[in-house]
Amino acid sequence: MKKIVVAFGTRPEAIKMAPVVRALRNASSGFEAVVVVTAQHRQMLDQVLDVLEVGADYDLDLMVANQTLAGFTSRSIVSLTDCITGIDPDCVLVHGDTSTAFTAALAAFYNQVPVGHVEAGLRTGNLMSPWPEEANRKLIGALAQHHFAPTQRAADNLLREGVDSQNILVTGNTVVDSLLWVTDELLTRPSSLQAMNDRFDFLDAQSQLVLITNHRRENFGDGMQAVLDGILQLTKDWPEVQFVFPTHLNPQARGPAEATLGSSKNVFLIEPVEYLEFVYLMKRSTLIITDSGGVQEEAPSLNIPVLVTRNETERPEAVEAGTATLVGTDRALLVQEANRVLERAERTAGDHLVNPYGDGQAADRILAALRKTYGTL
Repeated sequence: MKKIVVAFGTRPEAIKMAPVVRALRNASSGFEAVVVVTAQHRQMLDQVLDVLEVGADYDLDLMVANQTLAGFTSRSIVSLTDCITGIDPDCVLVHGDTSTAFTAALAAFYNQVPVGHVEAGLRTGNLMSPWPEEANRKLIGALAQHHFAPTQRAADNLLREGVDSQNILVTGNTVVDSLLWVTDELLTRPSSLQAMNDRFDFLDAQSQLVLITNHRRENFGDGMQAVLDGILQLTKDWPEVQFVFPTHLNPQARGPAEATLGSSKNVFLIEPVEYLEFVYLMKRSTLIITDSGGVQEEAPSLNIPVLVTRNETERPEAVEAGTATLVGTDRALLVQEANRVLERAERTAGDHLVNPYGDGQAADRILAALRKTYGTL
């Protein structure tokens, strides 16, 4: 059997690669899937591996306290190169824009193993935003042989960079696959639903809910503080609305959140939540305020509008489709747009959001392409 290494290290990667792993591990796929994790984010990665039923074959356990990008990158290149050498796969699949994705692609290149890039082609055009993710995307793109683009716009970005059209496949985004699997499979189980209700028993079913995430490096400092000040204003303007904020483990994100919002009675600053819990919170939300890329892709499938607290986004499809609004770190604009959503008493059928990121069949398309390429059909 042909061997495919699936390499990742963070929670978002695990969420988005889980459907691909399940497809490859299906008895009829014709492949042996080997999952290699770097544990770039140890705790947050572990939260989702069990929930999404993805077991790691190799856990390199590379995370260290207060790690730097250079330190992690150097450890990762050495460990992944040794690991891939030992496995001797036919292809290495990486996802998106993390340091793990870049170093896994480079390690595969050093071993002369073809690289498949899932979620290929996302670009802001600004090498410093998001940082270092934009650089990682472009570097992986230079090393990859298979480019699995989530949208036609992403494919067009690759074509402009000179990638052969025969090496690009528009698949949709695998995050939609994961989201629909969780909502259709896990959250329909009475035991899971009861566990979620118990976990978030502080939520009032009659209240509107605003879900918040905030962690981007490029926003650290004044930008992040402006966002938090805007949220603080909203909590005062809307005392009957509940604001749920799973705070990131990075102290540069968590510290300002606790200092600014910690005394607000209608704000619930909670520990990072597991993926199943986050989907549950998204489903209950009226609005999501986030700097996360994945949430921009997920929320439209749940009919939830998103305010994106970034000055640039590599996911303009959501903005153009009207499912997301770019507010950056402009406090006044954030408050204005949040008020616009919250002032609507209820969303009508006419407000239904169409997800521009796919139909939940992305992993099947990737599997079909790999089978065609590696002769397992």
